[in-house]
Amino acid sequence: MAARGPPSVSVLLPTYNERDNLPLVVWLLARTFSDSGIDFEIIIIDDGSPDGTQEVAQQLEKIYGSDKIVRELFLFPSGTAYIHGMKYASGNFIVIMDADLSHHVRLHFLKQKEGNFDIVSGTRYKGNGGVYGWDLKRKLISRGANFLTQVLLRPGASDLTGSFRLYRKEVLQKLMEKCVSKGYVFQMEMIVRARQMGFTIGEVPISFVDRVYGESKLGGNEIVSFLKGLLTLFATT
Repeated sequence: MAARGPPSVSVLLPTYNERDNLPLVVWLLARTFSDSGIDFEIIIIDDGSPDGTQEVAQQLEKIYGSDKIVRELFLFPSGTAYIHGMKYASGNFIVIMDADLSHHVRLHFLKQKEGNFDIVSGTRYKGNGGVYGWDLKRKLISRGANFLTQVLLRPGASDLTGSFRLYRKEVLQKLMEKCVSKGYVFQMEMIVRARQMGFTIGEVPISFVDRVYGESKLGGNEIVSFLKGLLTLFATT
């Protein structure tokens, strides 16, 4: 039998306390890729979850097979988790997304084929995109953060703080070599660096629906880190 070729898509899926969401998001991804005829692998990068997420990932590996589910433990901010996950990714395209059922992947591939983009980013702030399930405080924080990035960085993209993107693998590798940010600032810097390096970016309006289970890790420390990172990018790019 001929050796199995590399999957077309590698999904990098950072997790923290996602034992309830993880089986659902993996099932949705597997169904989407299978229906579209796209070969795939899902790389679960867990941040030391105390709720049993790692045990759930182990069971999913048994169900779907180790060629589809790759489990990794990584105890660092989300930006570096993606860098770690890239070491195990064999797909021609890389999808980064949350594990909280807020994201749906099909439209990104349609947009990529339409424009042959290097990056396709989900946007909540363009077309019929939007956010559902957030309270007013969370909406104001998100809108305010995005407004500041637009004023200071002028990136030519409408949503820099979102975390749902499709990259060509070689493009993501080059960007990660340049990126120095961690945590929430990582997503913003990736788009800014991409524009600087001349990569093409397409946008897909998405309806971001708040997580079904669990709680967001966004807090005061993350907001302060975001503002510091934004000012650093403004001063250095």
